[in-house]
Amino acid sequence: MGGTEAFPDLGKHCHLADCRLLDFLPFTCDSCRQVFCLEHKNYKSHDCPIGINNKNRRVTICETCGISIEVTGCDGEAEKLILEKHQKSGTCDPKKKKKKPTCPVKRCRETLSFSNSNICKNCEITFCLRHRFPADHTCMHLIKVPQPRVNNKFLLALTSRSSKDCAKDVVSRSISSPGTPSVKAN
Repeated sequence: MGGTEAFPDLGKHCHLADCRLLDFLPFTCDSCRQVFCLEHKNYKSHDCPIGINNKNRRVTICETCGISIEVTGCDGEAEKLILEKHQKSGTCDPKKKKKKPTCPVKRCRETLSFSNSNICKNCEITFCLRHRFPADHTCMHLIKVPQPRVNNKFLLALTSRSSKDCAKDVVSRSISSPGTPSVKAN
């Protein structure tokens, strides 16, 4: 039983006989299922008989199908025998081996991973960082941004006149039409 008088269910005592510390955030060993304090949470610190033996688990990967096979406590030759037994069994299938994804751009052999891949917002295909922009991977689904509408008459007039002609035309209009009122600055 742990806790305090006000909260009797709060916290637990360390299972180690020499310690028995009341810990409000105790650790439960995943091997022996006993409760320990921060200082004795490791297998080695509380001499866990189950955890120390499980700590040396080893796994080898079949090169044919890519499945991991446990080889705990086996030496080199025993590992080879386990792999041969696996390959002769019906579970070893080379078609199950997953190939790592690569960039779909022609002649790009970059392997895609979490850190060097990007999904195009237009076509939603994953590319390497070198080809992440739509122009770099010839994206077929480019979103055409609508151009703002401009007064066509204005553009026609602007292109038909040169800058010198416009200046002469303004001067000639002001001289030729004396009847139009003008405002003078005082």
